[in-house]
Amino acid sequence: MRYDLTSLDLFITVAQERNLTRAARIKHLAVSAISKRITELESQVGAPLLIRNARGVELTPAGQSMLFYARQLKQTLEQLDNELGDYATGIKGHVRIHAITSALSQFLPDDVAGFVALYPLIKFDIEERVGSAVIRAVADGRADLGIIAVQTAAQGLETLPYRNDELTLVVPADHALASRKSVRFKEVLEHEFVGPHLESSMHTLLTSEAEKLGMALKLRIRISSFDCMCRMVSSGLGVAVLPRSVINQYLRSHKLKAVTLDEPWAQRSLLLTFKKYDAASPTLKTLIDHLKLPSE
Repeated sequence: MRYDLTSLDLFITVAQERNLTRAARIKHLAVSAISKRITELESQVGAPLLIRNARGVELTPAGQSMLFYARQLKQTLEQLDNELGDYATGIKGHVRIHAITSALSQFLPDDVAGFVALYPLIKFDIEERVGSAVIRAVADGRADLGIIAVQTAAQGLETLPYRNDELTLVVPADHALASRKSVRFKEVLEHEFVGPHLESSMHTLLTSEAEKLGMALKLRIRISSFDCMCRMVSSGLGVAVLPRSVINQYLRSHKLKAVTLDEPWAQRSLLLTFKKYDAASPTLKTLIDHLKLPSE
């Protein structure tokens, strides 16, 4: 069957008002014109949609079904108009991103800048969170897209590779390990650490690797900011493990040394995480495709 969209819109108004006269007033039409449209719909359906009485109209079971589907169709068409209208004016939407510090400090600013250059009117809300909080925000719908480390459990969310980074030991310039080119993690564990927040993916990784060696992480200070961690290390309060590209900017100004961690897990993967790619908005899909690590 082919339904007339105007007739369906008029039927919705009549059903909501339960009165032909009020519906006619709202739509600026004669009562007879609306009544004719309803009659044509009933003829097309092959069943009465309204029960007319002195006080107005009531919906028949067929009318209830018609109202349900007519409302759905109207909502879908409105969404279509809004989205296509956004494309016509150059507005592509709004994306909420929650990401771990490593992603925000290294890759995301340049990646978002590149995306905005292609879609200049897109809007972003970007928040820094530890890995577990990123997962909760995406699962709860408070974030459209998350960026986590591979060690963080995605808990049923979909993931795609985003970037790779290298975790490196950072020590004061006069530290006993400062002259080394590389070091095993077991040796590093003999020293006190300036470490990240307990819920962070970095803390999870370091404690897990320490446990595999039958040792514990000697945490003197916990702090979230990479900048503050470097300052604490520079003050001699401990050593830290941080992404190499993050600490490079602090080495000279804070009198620090970077020592390669001779461990396979020091080469780390970051992931994009989201609910379902197939159900994502066109804007989010375009952003994911822009950010994901190209296939080799």
